[in-house]
Amino acid sequence: MSDRRRRRLRVRGVVQGVGFRPFVYTTATELALAGEVGNDEAGVLVEIEGAAAALDEFADRLRRPPPAATVDSVECTDMAVRDISGFRIVGSTPAGGGRTPVPPDIALCAACALELRDPGNRRYRHPFINCTDCGPRFTITASLPYDRERTSMADFGLCGSCVREYSDPADRRFHAQAICCPGCGPVLACSEPGTGDPLSRARALLRAGGILAVKGIGGYHLACDAADPAAVAELRRRKRRGDKPFAVMVPDLAAAEHIARVDASAAALLTGPARPIVLLPRRDSSGGARAAPDFVPADSVAPGSPDLGVLLPYTAVHLLLFGLPGDPPGPRVLVMTSGNRGGEPICYDDEDASTRLTGLADARLSHDRRILVPCDDSVLRVVDEVELPVRRSRGYAPVPMALPMPVPPTLAVGGDVKNTCAFADGRTAWLSQHIGDMDDLATLHAFDLAERHLERLTRVSPDRLVADAHPRYRSAGWARRHAGEREVRTVQHHHAHIAAVMGEHGLDAAERVLGFAFDGTGWGPDGAIWGGEVLAAGYPGYRRLAHLKYVPLPGGDVAVRRPYRMALSHLWAAGFGWPEHLAPVRACPPDERGVLEHQLRTGLGCVATSSMGRLFDAVASLADVRHVVDYEAQAAIELEGSARGASLGTVGYRFPVERGTDPAVIDPAPVIAAVAEDTARAVDAGVIGARFHAAVARLVVELALDYADIARTVILSGGVFQNALLLSTTRTLLRDQGFTVLCPQRLPPNDGGLALGQVLAAGAG
Repeated sequence: MSDRRRRRLRVRGVVQGVGFRPFVYTTATELALAGEVGNDEAGVLVEIEGAAAALDEFADRLRRPPPAATVDSVECTDMAVRDISGFRIVGSTPAGGGRTPVPPDIALCAACALELRDPGNRRYRHPFINCTDCGPRFTITASLPYDRERTSMADFGLCGSCVREYSDPADRRFHAQAICCPGCGPVLACSEPGTGDPLSRARALLRAGGILAVKGIGGYHLACDAADPAAVAELRRRKRRGDKPFAVMVPDLAAAEHIARVDASAAALLTGPARPIVLLPRRDSSGGARAAPDFVPADSVAPGSPDLGVLLPYTAVHLLLFGLPGDPPGPRVLVMTSGNRGGEPICYDDEDASTRLTGLADARLSHDRRILVPCDDSVLRVVDEVELPVRRSRGYAPVPMALPMPVPPTLAVGGDVKNTCAFADGRTAWLSQHIGDMDDLATLHAFDLAERHLERLTRVSPDRLVADAHPRYRSAGWARRHAGEREVRTVQHHHAHIAAVMGEHGLDAAERVLGFAFDGTGWGPDGAIWGGEVLAAGYPGYRRLAHLKYVPLPGGDVAVRRPYRMALSHLWAAGFGWPEHLAPVRACPPDERGVLEHQLRTGLGCVATSSMGRLFDAVASLADVRHVVDYEAQAAIELEGSARGASLGTVGYRFPVERGTDPAVIDPAPVIAAVAEDTARAVDAGVIGARFHAAVARLVVELALDYADIARTVILSGGVFQNALLLSTTRTLLRDQGFTVLCPQRLPPNDGGLALGQVLAAGAG
């Protein structure tokens, strides 16, 4: 009796555009198996036959795919043997009864980087070098299955050499859909006049202190020499950046270690396939030796920030900007910031760039490969060796997330700040790249584009739309306008924060948790602005257990931009008065002080808030750290920076909790009074900051112990928990008390994670 068998294997996961079919071909050939492999809408389909033992080994190897691939499942069906010979890759088919995710854009791999530097290689200095293991994917893909004709690379015909590589199973570019070379495009161009190739002219402009617009994978960056204070200042002026930090790009990991403290976890992120911006403690602020002057970013790159956003080159264009051996020396550290003015979405279209980037950049380094959807750089930090996303975008979107329960076809539109949207169906959700803040018309257009693109890629036709419960959110308004006959559900902001983390960690539908949702702004059903919330929560709903005591938010957004107003509001609510020696009192002009006093006394132009983010602002102003902000959370970031490494001394702050009400009320007044008294005694701002962080952490533990009979699993989320000092301290104290602590690790704790929480809360409700 013959031992020959035939099987059909359905492989689902991130298995298109990541070299999976060539991997299948090579594996089958090594095991002397016959058959074929192809892409369809559901993933990868393999029909294969041969010896039973070899087939078992083949199926086992499929579960150990190439680095950029992710296998979610392998379904196996026995078939009738056909006695065929040979193995082949077949063309993609449109039918498959399912969906397969498009992979994210993948950073330049080591093999391509070596070829780029090799004068004997035909792709020496080729700005668009890529292979099955690296290169653009998400931003050039129009639809699935993932094949060249459905990407913007369809604009470029393949030369004979590339055709041979594409067709050779032994070649690293076997079935690499973005394959190209100097002979078949794309083509780089520089608008800077002069002699030499485009990159030589671009490097010369940067060396001379100019500002260069660089077209990358997901849009344009603005670049300048980060070690040149004049160039950084001019870029900041043109971009209307205020004091918001710039990210910097350095050529390699050794250079990153010159300017920042890089532990093993951060190094893995910096050099991994996603290549995000990683927030790292500055080297020169930690007592380490400073690097040579041309390696050190100017102080104006990230003024007042304790951290530096660092990223490594993720395309050949980036590496070539730094120069290869034999090139004239260029800048060793570059500002690399999104190509836009403050508040606008990133510029990605060439025609748009010709107008929007005029006046921002002195020249453009561009190319003729179309970007089909914009995608900003991702931003992460590492806290206690655990990833904490700040912005999930390039390198991560649109990798799907498994859901702990099935949901109907759904579109969740997220929030108005750091917006992302999400499509979901069954047990899978796909989150978009970072879109931005919805207070700009251009961002609403960017939302339209991202939503349509993701709907095409996921093929989810939503039966319902889900939005934040805030009645005036632009995202919720978009949902209502586009719903047609479909249902629009709303989810409370802080419930969505907690549900997102529950879903990320795979908690089941019956689970209950204690959720601490600390952020700046979220609409509460009582009409107040929530933000210091303790919730007993599950997917279907929540109960508000406790919150920060309401104080007036005078002037709404004006108070957000001027932390001294929040400090004066908290002092007024605490009955402390406004003595002239206090920093926020001095910071507030006398005329404005009179108007503010009238607002607080009459309630004119005030809304009640329980925001922990605004409390951080108030303490930062009281400690004389920051009174006016240029960007979100600037005051809190600088307060955290001052507190790192500071001693608490013998004095501690404490939040009393009024437990006679439902919900309980956390009173910040004694902490405000203690901070004011410390400032009067000229206590260092760092010590005040450290005491305040410790007090907030102890408050969380105290309340968790109060409500431990409800749940022993604690979730920490909301933008305030981007604060590394607070997160680390709180998590450690909770674990010491035996709690299971869950924090965001794949999605940001800020509003960039809301869409997943909306999907799950609406799906369970």
